[in-house]
Amino acid sequence: MTRIVPTFLECYPDIHLDLVTEGAFVDIVAEGFDAGVRLGEAVPQDMVAVPFAGEGRFLAVASPAYLEGNGAPRTPTDLAQHRCICFRLPRGKMYRWEFARRGEEFKLEVQGAITLDHIGLMVTAAIKGLGIAYVSAATAKVALAAGELVSVLADWTPPFPGHHLYYPSHRLVPAALRTFIDVLREIDRQDYPADRRT
Repeated sequence: MTRIVPTFLECYPDIHLDLVTEGAFVDIVAEGFDAGVRLGEAVPQDMVAVPFAGEGRFLAVASPAYLEGNGAPRTPTDLAQHRCICFRLPRGKMYRWEFARRGEEFKLEVQGAITLDHIGLMVTAAIKGLGIAYVSAATAKVALAAGELVSVLADWTPPFPGHHLYYPSHRLVPAALRTFIDVLREIDRQDYPADRRT
């Protein structure tokens, strides 16, 4: 969205864009929103979904210093022997880490010395050596490239359907939303050409 929103406003300065960020799931129909954004697997079945930004992926990451002192987990169950940086969802529930490989799946509620509710802070905590964090690959990309973080259990974290803009299938699509979708699709084609999609 970092490129889509500025481009849309530059091309259509007369359209007012009202964005609300909310970590918890919201019923966009009941709350009066034209559209929402969720991961593909969480879009309600009665909605029209427009994928963008390619597939998503979560990674377990830690600093080289942490791994040097504590070793690297080989399987998800090894995380029980590690300090993990826990994530609290917006309504207070603890996020369970999800792993899958060759039909084997794990959902783990990990333990650690620190619990955070912001992905960026989790990356910072992992860089500081406070434990292993489970974050989106996009969030950790810069730190991984800089060598500040190392991915562990990478073969247990396959990609999944990424973000989708979605809207009710039974309602007339407002002209401004249709225009926004056109801009989203055009920028997505530029940033994620078909031959580079994973």
